Amino acid sequence: MRVEHIYRYPVKGLSAESLAEVHLDPGEPLPGDRRFALAQGDAPFDEAAPFWLQKQHFAMLMKNERLAELHAAWDDRREVLVIRPPAGPALTASTATEDGRREIATWLTAFLGPEARGVPRFVTSPGFSFSDHRNKVVSLINLASLASLENAMGRSLDKLRFRANVYFSGLPAWAEFDWVGRSIELGGATLTITKRIPRCPATEVNPVTARRDCNPVDGLREAFGHPDLGVYGRVEDGGRVAVGDAIVLREATP
Repeated sequence: MRVEHIYRYPVKGLSAESLAEVHLDPGEPLPGDRRFALAQGDAPFDEAAPFWLQKQHFAMLMKNERLAELHAAWDDRREVLVIRPPAGPALTASTATEDGRREIATWLTAFLGPEARGVPRFVTSPGFSFSDHRNKVVSLINLASLASLENAMGRSLDKLRFRANVYFSGLPAWAEFDWVGRSIELGGATLTITKRIPRCPATEVNPVTARRDCNPVDGLREAFGHPDLGVYGRVEDGGRVAVGDAIVLREATP
């Protein structure tokens, strides 16, 4: 088994960034993954005392498919976010200052139009991840399982519909579900696989066209009797992970 792709999603609901390598730390997600979010105006998120909230409190693809029209890139060294719309000028603003985050919030609010609720805020908090999962995890998808779903649905599915961090090859379809409760060596890091990933209507959105053009959740249920694709892993021992690295399933503890 080997790592084929690594992605992070700096802003919840916005586009992926492909990485050649990354360093994972114990108990943490990919650095910069889901670091920022546009909190809707009625969301009770407090940056000074952050706590996990369900996705509907934020701009996200499940409700706001037009977000897929945007191309976002975050320079983590300069702490600058660039958002390019399908037409018109790009936004370039600092994520490190209140003025910069206010500028980003205003821009995204205008883009969302009536889908924005109240006065949204572009939010972040040190060490916090705006993941759909309560805990800090890394998401992994077996490309053979994705291919199996494509075959069942009779169509191709862009892997970025599923917004995983790591896509890997070399394992039979759906065999990764047997990893739950076990540990894997992912490059130089060690992860405990904690659960399967149930999918939601966000996967209906084609990341290229920004249109809902199929229903992978129904496809999963009809063909395989469940809505799951991929697994979550908790980082136990940190280390470097790069495209091409091996993945090794550790022996089960008696």
